[in-house]
Amino acid sequence: MKKTVLIIIPTYNEKDNINEILSKVFAEQNNLDEHLLHVLIVDDNSPDGTAAVVNSLMKVTYRDKLFILNRPGKLGLGTAYITGFKWALKANYDLIFEMDADLSHDPKYLPEFLKKSEKADLVLGTRYMPGGGVVNWGKHRILISKGGNIYSKLILGLPYRDLTGGYKCFSNKVLRTLDLDNIMSNGYAFQIELTYRTHLLGYSIKETPIVFHDRIAGKSKLSNTVFSEAVKNIILLRLQKKRLPKKKKVNTKFVTVS
Repeated sequence: MKKTVLIIIPTYNEKDNINEILSKVFAEQNNLDEHLLHVLIVDDNSPDGTAAVVNSLMKVTYRDKLFILNRPGKLGLGTAYITGFKWALKANYDLIFEMDADLSHDPKYLPEFLKKSEKADLVLGTRYMPGGGVVNWGKHRILISKGGNIYSKLILGLPYRDLTGGYKCFSNKVLRTLDLDNIMSNGYAFQIELTYRTHLLGYSIKETPIVFHDRIAGKSKLSNTVFSEAVKNIILLRLQKKRLPKKKKVNTKFVTVS
């Protein structure tokens, strides 16, 4: 069945990447079984003029396919996605993606995400499974990422292999029941919290392999503050488990997708 698909891409100083990522995303339209593909940019008042580039592309190249929300400043990744989610729900898109602007998330995986979404409420792009991986990361970065996943899995009791990744596909019904106004995390832990809440609500979650490419242009947005928030918020989420929304019959079945 034909579905409406929205890809949300938060931006802050992504002028060097935005044209290429949009070109690659819309190039996949012909591979999506007639699903209608749109993109929403959530820009945090990028000083480099990212929004101006997007506005130009909206008028000429991607008319009626590309949209932008302009925010007053750098307010964080989590709030950018929450803003985008609410916009998507108001427009009633069937499937809503998270995707980075820096080309680390390859749009070539979109058809496989959509295939998996036919039998899942949330599809996670996973680096740490057969067929997945990372490119251009040093040993220290890999250690931090894998350590963060192990830490989160142990504390929250989750079976998924990549909790910190930001390439995801949500069904409309998941986002409508996630209580978006009460998401506590804004940085590194944001992705973990969304998956945890979705899991507690009993929705089906599948993983699909992706190869993550470290950014070539621009600067990473990661910082020590972001990691500190993650360590603290994972513990808080576990302590608040009894108060977080759940379904009466929680389906915790984990489906491995190779």
